Amino acid sequence: MKFSLLHVPPGYRFSSDSKKPQKMQSYHPPLGALYLGSVLEKEGHEVEVFDLLAEKYPTETIRKIIPSSDVIGMTTYSSAYQETLKGGYYTFAYKESEKIANFIKEIDPKLPIVIGGPHCTVQPKKCLEEISSADISVEGDAEHIIVDLGKAIQGKKELSEIPGIHFRQDNQIKSGKPAKIVENLDEIPIPARHLIDKYDYSKTSKKRNFKPKFTTIITGRGCPFNCSFCTRNALGYKIFRMRSVENVVSEICIINEKYDSVMIVDDTFLADVERADKILDRLIKVRTDIDIYIQGARVDTAEPKLYEKMRKAGVKHLYYGLESANQDVLEFYNKQAKVEQIKNAVNLGHNYGFFTVGTFILGAPIETKAHIERTIKFALSLPLDTVLFTILTYKYGSPLWDQAEKEGKLSDSDGYTVVADSKKGLGNFTRKELEAYYTKAILKFYLRPNYIAKQAKRVIISYLNK
Repeated sequence: MKFSLLHVPPGYRFSSDSKKPQKMQSYHPPLGALYLGSVLEKEGHEVEVFDLLAEKYPTETIRKIIPSSDVIGMTTYSSAYQETLKGGYYTFAYKESEKIANFIKEIDPKLPIVIGGPHCTVQPKKCLEEISSADISVEGDAEHIIVDLGKAIQGKKELSEIPGIHFRQDNQIKSGKPAKIVENLDEIPIPARHLIDKYDYSKTSKKRNFKPKFTTIITGRGCPFNCSFCTRNALGYKIFRMRSVENVVSEICIINEKYDSVMIVDDTFLADVERADKILDRLIKVRTDIDIYIQGARVDTAEPKLYEKMRKAGVKHLYYGLESANQDVLEFYNKQAKVEQIKNAVNLGHNYGFFTVGTFILGAPIETKAHIERTIKFALSLPLDTVLFTILTYKYGSPLWDQAEKEGKLSDSDGYTVVADSKKGLGNFTRKELEAYYTKAILKFYLRPNYIAKQAKRVIISYLNK
């Protein structure tokens, strides 16, 4: 069978005009689709992966692949965050998947469309109601499910026997068996990165600090923590699972043969410091020369011995979820971190020469003007190379959402993402006021003369070292 897997990233906007070029750039290889591609190829299926943000004319691409495909697989996201100087805002990203599914069915009504990803995991049945042209939705880990789906589409297996799916039958939405997670991640073959050799993810400006050729790796699924604003533990991944040290190092060595830089996209790569320590030791021993970006760098693990080892192993970038300069806000978010730990981690990262990125959230329901001003001032005081300010949103399935729903402030009719607006009783500021704080924070951080001079120096040094 021929599987065509479409990655529909948050931010992508579908247009039925096939001559309209894609203006945005994709900066993360679609690991989910590449994992599925690897599994399907081992089963003897033909697979193609299409990242719609990496395609210049994505609509024309979709039109061309329909006649040769036996199955179309497609990712769906509940929401997409857009950043502007007027303030960040969320959109319903799954609507783009809905438009694409409708477009496909108009051309070939009989072509099976399978959807998966965060939206399907949050509400596996409702997503089929909202994306009415899709035939099957997959909840959670799909590596084992996709093989059985192939058999079912070929008439060799009943859909009702497959765990973790919902499907259309007799004008009704029915479910298969209860979803299961993949407990032993080492059982899954590494992503089939050759399926996206046609794309160059190092070209995007978001990765200007990476050496080409760029890719990503994930070493664990789920999260051992439970931040109140996060849906991670509501997405069917309540069990934190980690790949073995040997399995991770083996994949990085394979990546090292072809790529120049890799991002570890785990939410909490450093959650298990002992495991991370062993991975770093092995990388130092095998002498990889790849640049490494750790996305899930926790501030409570920062200490000189670990950071020295990261530097020797090739780590160049650290991405911290900092969120606030106020201890009471950190506790409200259940961050399990101290303000002093934030200072220590960022300063330590800077002293070891890492490119550091930090995120901050504005608008916690307990925040006052003084809280927000303190966070902005704090961000300016840290030696961060990049900051990402966001406005707090209540996401469906998060502890924050669940509490607001109990209090009658939110319901299913509100969608999947709601800004912490005082008009809804979700905070102390209106959306407009939060957007003003967002703009103020961005401008104050990036327009500092000393910051501009520092980054200009970094660019010049980087250019001279090429």
